[in-house]
Amino acid sequence: MSELTYQSGFGNEHASEAVPGSLPLGRNSPQKVAHGLYAELLSGTAFTAPRAENLRSWMYRRQPSVVVGAYQPLAQPWLKTGAREGAAAVPPDPLRWAPLALPAEADGADAAQDFIEGLRTYAVNGDPDAQTGMAAHMYLANRSMERRAFVNADGELLIVPQQGRLRITTELGLLDVKPGEIALIPRGLAFKVALPDGPARGYVCENYGAALRLPELGPIGSNGLANPRDFLAPVAAYEDTPGAYEIVKKFGGRLWTAQQGHTPFNVVAWHGNLAPYKYDTAHFMTIGSISFDHPDPSIFTVLTSPSDTPGWANVDFVIFPPRWMVAEDTFRPPWYHRNVMSEFMGLVLGQYDAKPEGFKPGGASLHNAMVPHGPDTEAFAKASAAELKPHKLDHTLAFMFETRWRLLPTEFALKDSGALETHYADCWRDLQDQFKTP
Repeated sequence: MSELTYQSGFGNEHASEAVPGSLPLGRNSPQKVAHGLYAELLSGTAFTAPRAENLRSWMYRRQPSVVVGAYQPLAQPWLKTGAREGAAAVPPDPLRWAPLALPAEADGADAAQDFIEGLRTYAVNGDPDAQTGMAAHMYLANRSMERRAFVNADGELLIVPQQGRLRITTELGLLDVKPGEIALIPRGLAFKVALPDGPARGYVCENYGAALRLPELGPIGSNGLANPRDFLAPVAAYEDTPGAYEIVKKFGGRLWTAQQGHTPFNVVAWHGNLAPYKYDTAHFMTIGSISFDHPDPSIFTVLTSPSDTPGWANVDFVIFPPRWMVAEDTFRPPWYHRNVMSEFMGLVLGQYDAKPEGFKPGGASLHNAMVPHGPDTEAFAKASAAELKPHKLDHTLAFMFETRWRLLPTEFALKDSGALETHYADCWRDLQDQFKTP
């Protein structure tokens, strides 16, 4: 599988052509596009959105995407959308799930599942029709999508691989994404997922709200956190193999399927600032305390989807990467807290410093709004007695999908998965009352 080339810069005005002379000059929609191509505009925001926030890309393709057959319903019982499909009763408890087993190649054709079939919804909130909220999914896949493409009209997808590399083919080009990297697929863009390393597992944030963007840096200044140039967009590429394609569209919380006689990946050239991206979390410039106290986790925000209330995000994507710990007279792991935001957490590799044993790569936890959480008994004891010399948290990567709306676990997450750890709260049971009367 050949190594790919990319264009860099989050939100840049990109331009790419797989065949020289395919991009029009001086206009977007000439009377006749070069080489007999069709001009098609993909808008990621309303036309009247402010210029700085307007997202769109022009594509020059062999056939427009309107050439598709009628859609029929497609069943996928594990994929849920919006608060109306969450669990009927949500306990105000901390919740944690063990990793789901990867589908084995030896299980036979009947057990084969691609990226779409392998999606499992853990928790949801909001409503894609109201363009608010998100869903947290896991994917478990052991089969590449061949002549099958996925279009999500409900929201953009943030994909966090945990095991196994993905090759993602999009209308605008190809992305190779491995664990430690993330992929961002805009709402409405067709894509398919291949598995060059075999079975794969990972996490997906489906964002129904405003498109994810880089957070403001405020007092941090002009540098730090995720740098725009480290986000890589694809160069134009197109499939040239004839034959029919199945188009699976997520629309209004349901999956629909249609057959078309040609590939949707037929864009020969494109330009614009609405694009899929990949990002290597190893490039994140971590900011932390060099004096005392554990800073708020918001300083680890990679991307944010704002809501109508400033500072209360529809979704924040936050990572906890390798970093130096140097603070003096400080309990260095995250403190005990209750938060107005709801936190869905996953672990890509290594250990998370507040949960050194029970939290496994491929697992997940949910601490909803105002649900107390923090270091388990072991982490508290170890951090309280540790020598406070500089040390590096290494070989670790955890993340959070953080949202202002309460996340509702699905029936699959609470019952059918078999992965819910019913004794999770016991990890705090031995935190004793140590108060001594003066």
